[in-house]
Amino acid sequence: MEINELKKQKYLGDKGMIVLIAVLSAFIPLSMDVYLPALPTMTEYFRVSQSIINLTLIMFFIFFGFGTLFWGPLSDKHGRKPIVLIGLAIYTAASLLCSLSSSVYLLIAFRALQAFGGGAASSVATALVKDVYSGRKRESVLAVVQSMVVISPAVAPVVGSFLLNVTSWRGVFVVQALIGISALAGSLALQETIVEKGSASLMRTIGRLGVVLRNRRFTSLLIIFSMMSIPALAFITASSYIYQENFHLSSQVYSYYFAFNALGMLFGPLIYIRLSNHFSRITIINACFALIIASGFLISLIGSYSPLLFAVTLVLSTVSGSAMRPPSAFLMLEQQQGDTGSVSSLMGSFATVMGSVGMGIVSLSSNNQIAVIGDLNIILGLICGAVWLYLSSRPYLKQATAD
Repeated sequence: MEINELKKQKYLGDKGMIVLIAVLSAFIPLSMDVYLPALPTMTEYFRVSQSIINLTLIMFFIFFGFGTLFWGPLSDKHGRKPIVLIGLAIYTAASLLCSLSSSVYLLIAFRALQAFGGGAASSVATALVKDVYSGRKRESVLAVVQSMVVISPAVAPVVGSFLLNVTSWRGVFVVQALIGISALAGSLALQETIVEKGSASLMRTIGRLGVVLRNRRFTSLLIIFSMMSIPALAFITASSYIYQENFHLSSQVYSYYFAFNALGMLFGPLIYIRLSNHFSRITIINACFALIIASGFLISLIGSYSPLLFAVTLVLSTVSGSAMRPPSAFLMLEQQQGDTGSVSSLMGSFATVMGSVGMGIVSLSSNNQIAVIGDLNIILGLICGAVWLYLSSRPYLKQATAD
């Protein structure tokens, strides 16, 4: 099916709409990855431990989770456009405050505010996909958007490394503020996609989150696929330390290795679209779980021998994880009729909370981070894969998995 006639964008058009959704979705990986090369430098600058500086990542993800839960239901009540504009304004202001931070604790606080504002962009982005597109077109857009989104983590560390050659870590946050301003300008061209807005009170609007969570079809899938963020975010948190301190690489060379793995994420959704012409969603997701488990074993066995072996063994997991994202997002969106903002919020926040768990685990295991990443891929792949196999055979998911 094509775009709903009532929801065509006069100023953005179809391509412009997809680009805007991709930019809004990319805010979180971009905000995190562009300053990863600066983490060791920031540790020295503030004279704090790695675990303290990692709070700038962990708190970012925690407050992003809160933000998505808050903004998503509000977008059902007040519309997508005003919510995304308010959120981007907060994000931009917080980015500037991060650049002016005089202590690590102020930086942590402003990162939390930055994440809270960014949560509006992320929750609205997924809701826009369901508002505007349906059927096979929706799944195709989800795949294209996911492919475009992972360009940002592929490019961001390289950009961050180059920025560190001409400016300090503070300049990296100024760049994030400029990105926020650019997204604000694009969002001004957005035409509202909700035909009928909610009329309930604020508390009842936010309470719709509980209504959606009582839908066991949605919640079961939500938990399974959100947990796969644990190993993914564990790697992102530890990557700069693994490559720069464990393998003794420069920040520039680190950015290339990180980009290699991030580019693996780029091809995952594209591979899924190609495979989906020949195989069912269930079959592809099954294969992805199997490959993630295999990747975990390879990382644990040979990943610590060289940076190249670590990158190669890990890319199997990153490609498989990103290939699962379009079908898993499609299936979750299909389980709930209405309350699209709340559904989008829960998808974003659960993935974020689970990701922060992975970040915390790897931060507490600084002496053996490669092994931890391998073990997380094995354990979560086995647990989530087994539960998925059970749920995918249940009758109440059959209709959603059928094309």
